Amino acid sequence: MEEAGAKLLNHYRKLAFMGFVAVVKNLGVINKNLDLCKRQILEFNPDVVIFIDYPGFNLRIAEFAKTSGFRTFYYISPKLWAWNEGRVKKIREYIDRMFIIFPFEKEFYKKHGIAVEYYGNPLVDETEKRKTSFPPKEEIFRSIGIQEQPVIALLAGSRRHEIEYVLPQMLKMVSHFPAYCFILAGVKNIPDEFYRKIIGESAVMLVKDKTYEILQISEAALVTSGTATLEAALLGTPQVVCYKGDFFSMVIAWIVVKVKFISLVNLIMGIEIIKELVQYDLNEKNLVRELKAILAGGDRRDNILSAYEELKTKLGPAGASRRIAREMVGELKVELKS
Repeated sequence: MEEAGAKLLNHYRKLAFMGFVAVVKNLGVINKNLDLCKRQILEFNPDVVIFIDYPGFNLRIAEFAKTSGFRTFYYISPKLWAWNEGRVKKIREYIDRMFIIFPFEKEFYKKHGIAVEYYGNPLVDETEKRKTSFPPKEEIFRSIGIQEQPVIALLAGSRRHEIEYVLPQMLKMVSHFPAYCFILAGVKNIPDEFYRKIIGESAVMLVKDKTYEILQISEAALVTSGTATLEAALLGTPQVVCYKGDFFSMVIAWIVVKVKFISLVNLIMGIEIIKELVQYDLNEKNLVRELKAILAGGDRRDNILSAYEELKTKLGPAGASRRIAREMVGELKVELKS
């Protein structure tokens, strides 16, 4: 958004708390930023307030915005279909238009009497754009600083607490697959020192801000659940999903989460396409078995690659962001004329 010309009044990463304990510890910071956001909306006086994902924060601001007389659009629906379905009442009350990015969400909202249309998924736009601009694989290897060789990618998440729990389990695979180069796809908001403290003496290469390039040259990937699972699928990289959290957060999740899967790939397809190793299932023995199954010659690899093609068909063609933006602007123009 900033690259497109938007002025950032505050960066969402300052509020990227995940898990029960992390949220409780930072309630003061969250409340302070809620007040700041409300003041900024009133000062800016926009024609519409557009909310993007992040329901814990955004639904509270949506109530304020709607009762203050502002139009409200929501882009990227909160995962109400996964947990806390009761919050759909707030969507009905405080959101004028909901714009979804997963085809199965249309049926969910229809069940609750809310009309939504599926215009596509923006990740298709991004991956298609990046794929067409990728240099040959030998150039990607050269830019990373290694010779061409079999690669296994490690995508350990973008939040510190995720990395602390998941990355140590991923690192256990290095000794089991000595013929492969393990590359950790780091993110820029996490300091190198944080990664290196966990990596220790493991033979893992840290490369930051080149996730798509790393996936493009990788034979397989170990991926923390989230958007990265869909990115890996759209780029055609077989994967194993790895997730582990603190005890209290996982207990709460087991109680309230209503979906069968945690990866977007499996949720969209409605069946288990990629293996999910969650909490106590995320251990060395299981990881070795599942990683072997998706590498060249593994018994799950071809099925996963075939399912990825079906997934792309379900998601539809690129251009979702432009179609959704056009729809938003069109509705605002109608509103302003009336």
